[in-house]
Amino acid sequence: MNNFNNDCDRCIENKDTIFSILTEEEKDKLRANLTCIIYKRNETIFKEGFKPTGLIYLASGQAKLCKEGIGHREQIIRLIKSGEFLGYRALFADEYYNASAVALEESTVCIIDKTALYDVMHVNCQFDLKIIKMLADELGQSESRTVSLTQKYLRGRLAESLLLLIDTFGFEDDNQTIKVRMSRDDLASLSNMTTSNAIRTLYNFVHEGVIILEGKKIRVLDVNKLEQISNMG
Repeated sequence: MNNFNNDCDRCIENKDTIFSILTEEEKDKLRANLTCIIYKRNETIFKEGFKPTGLIYLASGQAKLCKEGIGHREQIIRLIKSGEFLGYRALFADEYYNASAVALEESTVCIIDKTALYDVMHVNCQFDLKIIKMLADELGQSESRTVSLTQKYLRGRLAESLLLLIDTFGFEDDNQTIKVRMSRDDLASLSNMTTSNAIRTLYNFVHEGVIILEGKKIRVLDVNKLEQISNMG
């Protein structure tokens, strides 16, 4: 973990975030209470059981939100891409984190002090509505994933996870290679299955001509087929 001293207020200026609704005075207040940190791949951004100190924004990179289950088995409950927030449910609920966040690649994280954030929220109701919508959107996605992970068979769950990776991180320039490097363990955790089952199902997809595996890279040859497998459950 390293301090990042360059122009780290870019998250406040990003027109695609909830900060776009703020006045310049409100943005200045957040800038004055902003800390940016660089995390290396596999470094922990925050850990389950710790208390949030501010609102966390992923300025660059990729991260996973994961929770330890029975037998110390990890379950990935959310993927975070550049330009998204993480850990905010615990912040606004005034609770300890109930999951951990880990960088999937070198990532820059901006943390806005809790007190400064609440000061802005107290005077800008439109900003509050943006936050409520963000929370509601995540809740809806979480509910859909819960149904899928409990009702779909292995093939359907893994196909849905690959589609989720595509939707979250997109493709590289070849329009086939998913723009994230995930271990087989992580892919299994995301799909709520054992690593051996994830590997077996992946190679079934390879034999069916749906994907190609190149180390941790996954090239998708037939997105429509993946969607069919996911929909069939």
